[in-house]
Amino acid sequence: MALLLAPMEGMLDFVLRDILTRVGGVDRCVSEFIRVTGTPLPERALLRIMPELAHGGRTPAGVPVRAQLLGSDAACMADTATLLAAMGSHGIDLNFGCPAKVVNRHGGGAALLRDPETLTRIVTAVRRAVPAHLPVSAKMRLGFDDDTQAVECAQAIAQGGASELVVHARTRAHGYRPPAYWDRVNDIRQGVQIAVVANGEIWSVQDAQRCREVSGCHDLMLGRGIVANPGLALAIAHADNPGVQPVPGVTWEQLLPHIHQFWLLVCDRLDRRKRAGRLKQWLNYLRLHYPQAQQVYQELRAVNDLALVGQWLDQQMRNAPPRPREAEGRGDP
Repeated sequence: MALLLAPMEGMLDFVLRDILTRVGGVDRCVSEFIRVTGTPLPERALLRIMPELAHGGRTPAGVPVRAQLLGSDAACMADTATLLAAMGSHGIDLNFGCPAKVVNRHGGGAALLRDPETLTRIVTAVRRAVPAHLPVSAKMRLGFDDDTQAVECAQAIAQGGASELVVHARTRAHGYRPPAYWDRVNDIRQGVQIAVVANGEIWSVQDAQRCREVSGCHDLMLGRGIVANPGLALAIAHADNPGVQPVPGVTWEQLLPHIHQFWLLVCDRLDRRKRAGRLKQWLNYLRLHYPQAQQVYQELRAVNDLALVGQWLDQQMRNAPPRPREAEGRGDP
């Protein structure tokens, strides 16, 4: 079984990829989407989104990262894929699932699921542009407004030469509302001759096991579930080994050093105005799994002074009582 880390725009960037792959259990990552328009992207722009390209295409923990492209111009997508391949990306992934209105208005992401012929044209162009040994994969939703063309779209992607397809088991219209329709992933899996990976609503080991049973997929992609529970991939992988006691997961005490490291990376790599917000964003997810994160989130949600946030985290690392100050009157960034 392979466990993939999903691309999540504005959340699962290179910083959180670094941290979650340090925790362990993730076999491969996909970058946030790289938007491709009529203007070729320079190397510095690609490195800004996927700095792992400067380090063999891997996170500091050694996990390979595959660059994801989003766009509708087949020629431009192919040109960018060629550059990414030369820079060391571990394959090229194509985004046919983004539900964002601004993306869909410009004919990208899930909007392409209304035009299977264009899907084939894009995949074909990218497949021809990159060396044969590099995999070309894609991620799609079940459809735009409905799932009536789900299998047809998957077949169009496979026809273009993709070797793997991740299926987010909801349509664009479903957004992120549960449930995920894993049975429709099984329909797609049976309709194509390429590897299919299931994605959507996997929050626990039990969800993962049920998803594999219903979808028929051996491999899974984890998104919000692993952001909320960084030990999820480890727990799923451990549970897949018969006769081995279930792993208890990553405790809050074990996670604290990772949160501290996340903060150090945020302060080192991200714009000053975004730093406090990024920490709160992750804490907001963590409180879905860790009761302790709820208290931390409440303590820090109104603190925007970066020095105070750092001091508070240092106190946590020393097991000292948290004492955030000057929280009154401060708003979230």
